[in-house]
Amino acid sequence: MKNINRRNFIKKTSLAGSALAVSPTIAHGAYAFSGRPYGAKYMGDFAAPKLETVRAAFIGVGARGPEHLKFFASLPGTEVVAVSDLYRDLTEKWSNEAQEMGNGKRHKNIAQYYGNENQWKTMLAEVKPDVVFIATNWHNHAPMAIEAMKQGAHVFVEVPIAVTLDEMWEIVNTSEQTQRHCMMMENVNYSRDELMFLNMCRQGVIGDLLHGEASYIHELRFQMEEQERGTGSWRTHHYAKRNGNLYPTHGLGPVAQYMNLARKEDTFESLVSYSTQALGRKLYAEKNYPTDHKWNKLDYQGGDLNTSIIKTSVGRTIMVQWDETSPRPYSRLNLIQGTKGILAGFPTRIALEGGVSGATENHHSWAQGEQLAAIYEKYDHPLYKRLNQATKNTGHGGMDGMMMYRIVECLQQGLPLDQNVYEGCFWSAVSPLSERSVAHGGAPQQFPDFTRGKWKDTNPLDIIL
Repeated sequence: MKNINRRNFIKKTSLAGSALAVSPTIAHGAYAFSGRPYGAKYMGDFAAPKLETVRAAFIGVGARGPEHLKFFASLPGTEVVAVSDLYRDLTEKWSNEAQEMGNGKRHKNIAQYYGNENQWKTMLAEVKPDVVFIATNWHNHAPMAIEAMKQGAHVFVEVPIAVTLDEMWEIVNTSEQTQRHCMMMENVNYSRDELMFLNMCRQGVIGDLLHGEASYIHELRFQMEEQERGTGSWRTHHYAKRNGNLYPTHGLGPVAQYMNLARKEDTFESLVSYSTQALGRKLYAEKNYPTDHKWNKLDYQGGDLNTSIIKTSVGRTIMVQWDETSPRPYSRLNLIQGTKGILAGFPTRIALEGGVSGATENHHSWAQGEQLAAIYEKYDHPLYKRLNQATKNTGHGGMDGMMMYRIVECLQQGLPLDQNVYEGCFWSAVSPLSERSVAHGGAPQQFPDFTRGKWKDTNPLDIIL
């Protein structure tokens, strides 16, 4: 510090502070530059003490919640202890379903909480469950997860883990302080093709990884019929008010795990984002509802399609797209490009330098369809082979059941979860960062480092047997 001119020092630091205050590229939340809270411990490879019987409460049993409850209740060593929802009919229905699945022995005396916005808090205080599953509207995810951890429960929350960066930082801090899991339930990581691509990437089949493409292309305008209860009743307002990628994690989660992002090898660095015009929802409302209907009174600001580009710390790129409005087939893209070949989805197809044995001669043509039988035989993920039969009749082609099976297995055996709290925050952060980038004409946005540098010490996700 010697020989520093005081006036120049004050001038330079003041300018730097002003730049931080106004720059659209500064995307960190309120906790971004603070150290780890007192008494907190990093959760990257955290394994909680074993739970011989997993006692679970469920908050929100309208759409996704019932699927989670049903498969959880079917697994040995589980107990449904409470169900909470705004609506009494839903709470009663799914409490009764759980009791029947346990033959009145395993899931009995299930506490029911309903009737107002705060009954879930009463439930946490009175029941003290080991774990809580949250499947409510997006704005409730973070407050419920944070309070549940403070009440001593491990938390499993639907996508996204939170809506704002500040909420994500508070989730991270609470998880580290309470030493409780907070996992975002990204079910697509358990889909057969995504698991196989992960296995192939780990075995070096496509060489060094360069680029990924991920999306959630899913036309969901029909949800606007859910006007008083159900997903459309609250999600439609997000489409109207927010302009960015509102639902990035189904496509991004698997690609991020192929690349080992936030796990020793690489991490998220920055993002740029652009949206199209906002036309589709307005046209749909005009066509299907009266002029004075509430959907025709909304000012739709969210672009129909958003495209974002992520750059990682070592220079890889990921294109992430989102479109829940346009009339087109479903896709998650699920593409990963390496120095020796490419794996792609929708439809599943593979091209390798030197060709795919028994299918193609070189990388100028795709191996797909029946040509991939030998690829599946050789590279199907061990986890898929082990759990496919037990979970194939669960939601989304079996991925929901496989995810729940692994959650319970990890809790009962005291193993680290397949997805840690930081990954849920990194993947979900695309939404607020994309909104900021779009609002500033595509200006780059820096990812907060939710690990505070500890990603470099976090083990890559194992190929689980």
